[in-house]
Amino acid sequence: MKILKKIGLILLVVLLIAQFFGPEKNEGDLATIDAFESETNPPEDVKLILKQACYDCHSDVTRYPWYNSITPVNYWLNHHVEEGKEHFNVSKWEGNSIKRKDHKFEELIEEVEEGKMPLNSYTWTHGDAKLSEEQIMALVDWAKQVRFKYSLEAEPQ
Repeated sequence: MKILKKIGLILLVVLLIAQFFGPEKNEGDLATIDAFESETNPPEDVKLILKQACYDCHSDVTRYPWYNSITPVNYWLNHHVEEGKEHFNVSKWEGNSIKRKDHKFEELIEEVEEGKMPLNSYTWTHGDAKLSEEQIMALVDWAKQVRFKYSLEAEPQ
């Protein structure tokens, strides 16, 4: 019993010390999203969807919940953000080829239509990110329009 108390005390001390450390936050400038929005021209309803359901993990600008201050939760959230940005990062949109941009939109359509995005673990704590059928249709229709634009740009003249 004494050993369990010592182990518990040691774990408590380690957990308390860990609260003073955490990963670097993803708090870039909102202007990093401008090039993406300017190029893809989402309508206002889609801009709202992107802000509520996508940008936290797919841009350099994350709105952090209060519980991000708790270690190890902050590391878990950081992992999700880094992974999201690795797959689709609107803040690094400029410089990508038309082919790559088109492919990212192809993936966006597939992930949203199949209900894989936004992640369930994200919508549990961000209720406004849970997409309705109408929002899914609006997002997918816009993405298809962007892909069509890219297909025209990719055609040889």
